[in-house]
Amino acid sequence: MSDKVLRDELVALLTKGQAHATLDDGLRDLAPELRGRRPAAGIHSVWEELEHLRLAQEDILRYTLDAKWKSPRFPVGYWPAPESEPSAAEWEASLAALRRDLEEVCSLARDPERDLYAVIPHGEGRTYLRQILLIADHNAYHLGQIVLTRKLLLAWSPE
Repeated sequence: MSDKVLRDELVALLTKGQAHATLDDGLRDLAPELRGRRPAAGIHSVWEELEHLRLAQEDILRYTLDAKWKSPRFPVGYWPAPESEPSAAEWEASLAALRRDLEEVCSLARDPERDLYAVIPHGEGRTYLRQILLIADHNAYHLGQIVLTRKLLLAWSPE
């Protein structure tokens, strides 16, 4: 298998959904008044899941690229305030940042100068490939949670 095939497959895994919903699928036509609504006790709102996706993806990416990056305190630094209601501006800013960082992850995957199998110098034995796969896995899981939340809110149309 060529290196380009692997890189293209990583980008597809990050962006195309393939066996799961994409970010656009998960958020399509969600009424603003449902963004912060929890369908039941113990289930996060779509807003909480979206903001968690953004925060975790940012942390993994920045950790991968910057030896000086300081991760947020776990778990509180990876979630918005419980049962918070996002303003339209907060929602759009979170979504834009998530997309911007996802594009940076894709650029990392595409970069032929970056050895994906190399151990990150400050990465405690982790490789660039591992970090990209971690982001893809984490994003897919939480996109599934968004779909489940929307189903429970009776706000999901699988088109």
